[in-house]
Amino acid sequence: MQEVHSWHAEALGKQAAASLVKNGFTAEYFDNREHLIKAVEALFVPGMSIGCGGSMTIRELGILDRARDRGCTILDHNAPGIDADTRMNILRQQLTSDLFISSTNALTLDGELVNVDGNGNRVAALSFGPKKVLVIAGINKIVSTLDDALARIELTASPKNNKRLNKPNPCTKCGYCMDCDAETRICRIYSILKRKPAASDFTVFIVGEVLGF
Repeated sequence: MQEVHSWHAEALGKQAAASLVKNGFTAEYFDNREHLIKAVEALFVPGMSIGCGGSMTIRELGILDRARDRGCTILDHNAPGIDADTRMNILRQQLTSDLFISSTNALTLDGELVNVDGNGNRVAALSFGPKKVLVIAGINKIVSTLDDALARIELTASPKNNKRLNKPNPCTKCGYCMDCDAETRICRIYSILKRKPAASDFTVFIVGEVLGF
């Protein structure tokens, strides 16, 4: 059974990677997280600044801890004990970081990256600013079409992230997006990258494992 799962993950992952390359991105598929992490670590340079979008994928892989161990400066807006002004300054610094690392809410087989954001810091950095952008996507993020990508956001990514953040929004009760008008709504800015942003050095790593929301 695992052989079938692995075959399917590789088939989808390589198709998405090929489409991303066609769309101007640098992209690669990895069959497991060990191979992926080695490729990520090869990008680390001691002293470089690294920003990160709020991402369970990055957290599950321990990417930021690995970067710290290699002498990188982590611009962490979720660091414990920081006040609101410090947090906002870090969010701005991430936009000009040496490397910005994030996942994506959805990745289509046509090589399109689809995301939703609350403050806009993550989708802004994915579009322009950092010297290099790295997106890491588990196989669970791959969908067929843009419509499927939006459906994935509404049925899976957004409700789970709202629950993770303890937001008192309707989706944390019913489990799916209600397109609410709550002041605490975090789904405010939708972004579709159909091609690599013109001024960006942008790499996408896909791994044949389920990661994040």
